[in-house]
Amino acid sequence: MVRARAAREADAQRIAEIYIETWRTTYAGSVPDRVLVGMSNERQAIYWTRAIRSGSEIVGVVEDDEAGIVAVGSAGANRSRGSVYEGEVYTLYVQPDFQNEGLGERLLAHLFGALRARGMNSAVIWVLAANPSRFFYETMGGKRVGEREEAMWGVKLREIAYGWLDLDAALKAGRPALG
Repeated sequence: MVRARAAREADAQRIAEIYIETWRTTYAGSVPDRVLVGMSNERQAIYWTRAIRSGSEIVGVVEDDEAGIVAVGSAGANRSRGSVYEGEVYTLYVQPDFQNEGLGERLLAHLFGALRARGMNSAVIWVLAANPSRFFYETMGGKRVGEREEAMWGVKLREIAYGWLDLDAALKAGRPALG
């Protein structure tokens, strides 16, 4: 059985592993190698423990009865002031061996539901343009609503924003895991 749920502090180490593995798999050749090589399980686990403990952001996971935690995502209030989107999905990562199995849909639905529970009915996500999985958000009903260049790690990276103006409608859209 597979289920999406709120993350617990005890999940932080596994979340860190998935985060680093997906970054290294997805962004090799897009971000400087030194960034990917320098990622630390320990630092990531500390970050995720603090995020979960503080409750300042929503952290969710998808857990498989056999494989354990196989996906992680986070969301919260939009970090861009003046945006029409109240919420923001900060991260959504599915372990490479479990991609294309509907787990990203489950996790996105979980994050949208948690944003709704906090009174937010719209959301945006910024994705590196080089991320081959970014079209997933279009499949999930996200509209391409922005583009920007961000200077990170001494390079300029292009990002694309996908937005949902009505999370209630997105959750009722009839997609298998969003419905």
